[in-house]
Amino acid sequence: MTMSALFLTLEGIDGAGKSSHIDALEALLRAQGRTVVRTREPGGTPLAETLRGLILNEPMDALTESLLVFAARREHVTRAIAPALARGETVICDRFTDATFAYQGGGRGFDTGVLSVLENWVQARDDGQLLQPDLTLWFDLAPEIAAARLAGTRAPDRFESQPVEFFRRVNAAYAMRAQQAPRFARIDANQPRETVWRQIETVLRDRGWIQ
Repeated sequence: MTMSALFLTLEGIDGAGKSSHIDALEALLRAQGRTVVRTREPGGTPLAETLRGLILNEPMDALTESLLVFAARREHVTRAIAPALARGETVICDRFTDATFAYQGGGRGFDTGVLSVLENWVQARDDGQLLQPDLTLWFDLAPEIAAARLAGTRAPDRFESQPVEFFRRVNAAYAMRAQQAPRFARIDANQPRETVWRQIETVLRDRGWIQ
């Protein structure tokens, strides 16, 4: 059976637990006969990974941060994501543009109108449409719980070290994006890992992507 291309993204605040399910998600889709490309943002190509290091660790204002995020995304889209989708492959990406609207728009309070312009520039396809995920799994978790999960696990980067109020704004921005885009599937991340995974399986099964 010929598989059609799929673009799946995982979103959520730091500590929501999305990354802990990527291995299982990749394995599940491969078991369905799909060729899977797994990637992340910022990052996904050598240049974009270099920019990731700057974004996560170097002090900068919100505009500089947003420009670097979208520069990394343009490199990622043109060199990794779009070619994989053109080959009919499945792309699983740990964060994409929704994270920018959540972190830079919601968290930093940066102008979402400017972010929308950058989104249109960077994600424009040849057919005039925007490259967007087919499905976005949003791991929704209260910032206080996420912070407790992260405490002491590793040295925090420039985003992880933000106060809880920052993540409240980020989570609110995610909720707003989810209301606007039917491609979002909310995952209740305040559940045992097995329960969270069953939610993911149900979403994929409802869309006919797994049996």
